[in-house]
Amino acid sequence: MFMAAGGAALSAYIIKPVLDKIFIEKDEHMLYILPFALIAIYTFKSIGKYLQVYYASYIGLDIVTRIRDRMLEKILTFEIDFFNKQRSGELISRTVNDVERIKLVVSNMIPHLLRESLTIIILLGYILYLNPLMAIMSLVFLPLAAKPLSKLAKKMKVLSFTLQEKISDLTARLSEMFNSIEMIKANGVEAFELQKFKEENHLINKIGRKAVRTTEMVSPMMEILGSFAAALIIFYGGKQVIAGDMSVGSFFSFLTALFMLYTPIKTVSRLYNQLQDAVAASERIFSIIDREPQIKGGDERLHEEIREIRFDDVSLSYDGKPALKHISFTAKRGQKVALVGNSGGGKSSIVNLLLRFYDPDSGEITFNEHHIRNLTLQSLRESISIVTQRVYILKDTIASNVAYGRAIDEAKVIDALKQANAWEFVDELPQGIHTPINEFGTNLSGGQRQRIAIARAIYRDPQIFIFDEATSALDTKSEKKITEALENIAKEKIMFIVAHRLKTIENADKIIVLKEGEIVCEGAHETLLAHCEEFKHLHGLTQTEA
Repeated sequence: MFMAAGGAALSAYIIKPVLDKIFIEKDEHMLYILPFALIAIYTFKSIGKYLQVYYASYIGLDIVTRIRDRMLEKILTFEIDFFNKQRSGELISRTVNDVERIKLVVSNMIPHLLRESLTIIILLGYILYLNPLMAIMSLVFLPLAAKPLSKLAKKMKVLSFTLQEKISDLTARLSEMFNSIEMIKANGVEAFELQKFKEENHLINKIGRKAVRTTEMVSPMMEILGSFAAALIIFYGGKQVIAGDMSVGSFFSFLTALFMLYTPIKTVSRLYNQLQDAVAASERIFSIIDREPQIKGGDERLHEEIREIRFDDVSLSYDGKPALKHISFTAKRGQKVALVGNSGGGKSSIVNLLLRFYDPDSGEITFNEHHIRNLTLQSLRESISIVTQRVYILKDTIASNVAYGRAIDEAKVIDALKQANAWEFVDELPQGIHTPINEFGTNLSGGQRQRIAIARAIYRDPQIFIFDEATSALDTKSEKKITEALENIAKEKIMFIVAHRLKTIENADKIIVLKEGEIVCEGAHETLLAHCEEFKHLHGLTQTEA
């Protein structure tokens, strides 16, 4: 940086001896020295620029890597409610696009700003040394630019923030579009989606043009002010040269330094405007990094055998809307507990509380004698495996999907696949458990995907299983085989089954019937058929659907 700035000043300085010694005094000796001095100056300057760019880029990349790591680390600590209310594309945009803007500042703008500022100081010192009066005259117009530059910077910050928000919206729309591509094509609404995309894309274009106009107004403004200064110096300096008070070399050296001085001043002004884009990006980034998770783990590790889970007068609401009301029940080791009820009854809310995706408004949930709030989130969730109706399949091999998050033990993977009734189709694949799966598992059937998800849950060997409509995509034969396998697994586990088809929970030790967030009945299958009207109603509905 010092080399680059010093090289710029030396470039202006060498004009004086070139003109005075070679062209006016006709000093042949200097003719052999100054060309080599010029080469040395520009070599010195170029090496300085290279070193500055290399090390600034290195630092910028390192900072960006750390910020991205820190952002994702923080995002992953946030509660489920945060993700339910945020669009995934927005989070992707902040993690990728906004952080990239910080990289441009650290690796490009700040070093450039420092180098140009240093160049200004050195050149300013040089023209003050050559002729203090002319130096003051040349800079008299600069204060006129202060107020307009300040206004442009404020406008640029607002435009940058708006532009980044709109880019986030566009990223979110693309994410939603590609995730819903089957629905889009099935409904023939490609033109409709394209039109919505175009509207947002054109709005970004419009805001971007405003930002360019705002940024580029700096350059002509500084050029015009510079021309007034140059005109004044040429007039006053020309009179000095004619009067013999100043040499031609000194005048041109001063004029060269002045032109070189206005270039970094103009650059610094423009960079200050562009920095507002990074300021807006940093505000969006640190709004995430500074946010505290609403669900925080305790200090107690759940390392012992879980004998009992107890809900004691638990209530829960989402944004003020009641979801569970005074729920109390106990689940013991070796029990299969089924949760049934109409949609909105509260089944999924109980699952959310077990995983501590949410905290109850009132009441207590305990694992053995440990209050759930006192347990570390890691040890709690390591004790639970969940399979939902919505199956999550990664773009990786079958083995990696089954062993997700853990080391791959091939024998254990195969055993889990067999228990999940998935080994038959996996064994027929050319690469077996090492067969790659497409994104979202598009090269597997719905039933195959669900069996892979069940195998993943079995592979974890947890103390608690949660099956939330986990066999809904399976045929009757596969469902029966998996149910039999789960019967064996459940002997040493606590198993929660959320079911719509009541046939799958006939052998449950306890069935909890929920309606509008309350437990209306609780007991074994036959007992409920005999004494619970709501269960009879649900049973009648499933019989009709069957």
